[in-house]
Amino acid sequence: MRVKYKVTLTQEEREWLQGLISAGKGAARRLAHARVLLKADEGPRGPGWPDQQIAVALEVGTTTVERIRKLFVEAGLEAALNRRLPRVPKERKLDGRQEAQLVTLACSEAPAGRGRWTLRLLANKMVELEYVESLSYETVRQVLKKTNSNPG
Repeated sequence: MRVKYKVTLTQEEREWLQGLISAGKGAARRLAHARVLLKADEGPRGPGWPDQQIAVALEVGTTTVERIRKLFVEAGLEAALNRRLPRVPKERKLDGRQEAQLVTLACSEAPAGRGRWTLRLLANKMVELEYVESLSYETVRQVLKKTNSNPG
């Protein structure tokens, strides 16, 4: 199978990666990616192994090898070694004031006919009181977990 992304390391990159591995210190993922790049190197000093051989030797998936090759070619050495950050930061569902209202509600007396608040009841009550337009019970669970609160 023909390799789509050809890894060619410079002498400096190769020496740096070998030093990184020989030091043995660092995140396991980073070291594994360094090993993949060294085995995939098709430069004059590299072995230029195929993806399948690298995957078997380093006990990673062939898809992982392909992804590392692609990251190296498209974004460079650092991108291939380091974990990428999420592209879009997650937007908070509730602001601090709304979280406080939720916790206050969870600590209040349960509705008539109920022994305790459920996550769904809390979510529905937050919408009913117009604190938020919509709210899932999972968001309620996460907020109460974060604040070490327990409805009941």
